[in-house]
Amino acid sequence: MFSLISGRTAGRSRTSAISVAALGTIVALATPAGLAHAATSDTAPVAARSTGASTATTPSTATTGKAATAKAAPAAWAAGTRAYLVITAPGGTAAVSGSVAAKGGSVFATYDAIGVIVAHSTSASFAASMRTVSGVQQVGATRTSDVPADAYNPALPANPSQSTTTLTESNRWDMTQIKADQAWAVTTGSASVKVGVLDTGVDDQHQDIAPNFNAADSASCAYGKADARAGAWRDVDTHGTHVAGTIAAAKNGKGVIGVAPGVKISSVRIAEPGSTLFFAENTICGFVWAGDHGFKVTNNSYYTDPWQFNCPDNLDQAAIIEGVRRAQEYAEGKGSLQVAAAGNSNYDLANKTTDTASPNDSTPVTRTITNACIDIPTELPGVVTVAAQGNGGAKASYSNFGNGVIDIAAPGGDGSSGVYSTLPGGKYGNLNGTSMASPHVAGVAALIASVNPSFTPAQIRDQLGVQATDRACPSDTRCKGTTTKNGFFGEGAVDALKAVGGSTPPPGKYFENLTDVTVPDNTTVESPLTVSGVTGNAPADLKVGVDIKHTYIGDLKVDLVAPDGSVYTLHNRTGGSADNIVQTYTVNASSEVANGVWKLRVNDNASQDSGKIDAWNLTF
Repeated sequence: MFSLISGRTAGRSRTSAISVAALGTIVALATPAGLAHAATSDTAPVAARSTGASTATTPSTATTGKAATAKAAPAAWAAGTRAYLVITAPGGTAAVSGSVAAKGGSVFATYDAIGVIVAHSTSASFAASMRTVSGVQQVGATRTSDVPADAYNPALPANPSQSTTTLTESNRWDMTQIKADQAWAVTTGSASVKVGVLDTGVDDQHQDIAPNFNAADSASCAYGKADARAGAWRDVDTHGTHVAGTIAAAKNGKGVIGVAPGVKISSVRIAEPGSTLFFAENTICGFVWAGDHGFKVTNNSYYTDPWQFNCPDNLDQAAIIEGVRRAQEYAEGKGSLQVAAAGNSNYDLANKTTDTASPNDSTPVTRTITNACIDIPTELPGVVTVAAQGNGGAKASYSNFGNGVIDIAAPGGDGSSGVYSTLPGGKYGNLNGTSMASPHVAGVAALIASVNPSFTPAQIRDQLGVQATDRACPSDTRCKGTTTKNGFFGEGAVDALKAVGGSTPPPGKYFENLTDVTVPDNTTVESPLTVSGVTGNAPADLKVGVDIKHTYIGDLKVDLVAPDGSVYTLHNRTGGSADNIVQTYTVNASSEVANGVWKLRVNDNASQDSGKIDAWNLTF
């Protein structure tokens, strides 16, 4: 079962490198100073100001979908305006709204279903005064900087001019690593499944996103109030467009293919222009919008600013935790699963000690924290927390970790092997980060929802974990846990093919032996598997799935024995002191008659270490 956490990073200085390709040209995008979020590979947005990428201003005005209403905002912005969450019982906001003005504030937006008011005030005593009002449960400032004047008359983001591409689709390393290319034989996703990208916005005009973009359910939630004007959802950076392409870039013969190229993408921009920060009221607005607009999955490659970790013993941060928690719970109750990034600081989220990066909207200070302090939204119940892997499956060097915190792992890129996806203006480029890992999982969740339309968020969450491929801890003392669940990979690496398998048989005839066979020291054992009903010979790419639980696999020689006695060596005393062989081998068995008794033979060649054949299978 899953639990929590996402985030930009701990100790962030947004410094991702991006390569952008348009018409085959590679352009380096610079990162501006002053954007204090992600570490060297990004889970916070990476801005591209110096290369012609859109740097437009943004967001919202108007009312928020079903659940939020705007009330009596000031006629004009004033210096010193700060934003606050006023928490009441659900359905209880009307009873205290009048007190907001009496205490020196104004109501900017109301989410009555979850008991949250977004209030603005220039009064330094506003929070303390509101906490004395009957019916008010909590009050907290959401930022340590002023609300921008743009909040009262938000500009629309620019609509970038579009480049066409001569790039053709190919099976990129990240897609083959999670077997998305094989999962497409089962489903490319249903157009009835809506995935919300809560991020810096999405370039809906991009040639690889436009076919799957759902404008009707897109909006800006910057400043905490939904703005459904056409184009309000567009990207004020590059980050959200990259995430959207990984989830659902169209399978149209050009550019790239997303994990779920048949589903619909909706953009809910929760980043504010200029700062590209994601404040609590924006996140609340985004989650309520997701619930009210039928999003089956949302991707959240960010943490809620300005606190890297919110601590419940701080009155302001406690209100932030409660407000965002209620919004996430509301969305999940409406059928929406939240997937989020774990962060890029190589930080142990199960053993928190310090926060050196908060508040990131003013002057960060170093503070001592404990595990009671949480990264939101990702350390909230019900949210799927995603760690990043490099090309090949190892933990990405930057990825946060933590036993009991990380739920699942997915490709995020590392070093020169980045995740290649869409960028505004019809462009493409590479990014590394847990921000890039999370949308792979969101895409697989969308595929699960496509083949199991009645699944609840909890069932999708469980399917992600159950079908993940177990990955044992490497030789790294920071990784705690077991092969089946640990702090680096959670329940394992996401597997799109297994996740959508359900009752659909794997490609070809499939045979499996689940009977345990003990492998003692200095002994040879065999596990038989009877194959029948297959015409002719075995294929040249016979798949042999092996699950052997054994310490020190350098002791082992593993062979596949064909019905006629021919031997095909799969593993020959390599791997040294590593534990367990959980791997699928490809064998050219085209000279062998398929039907008959095949055997997996395991020879233990030393003392002191033993184990068992846990399971093995053949796919013809």
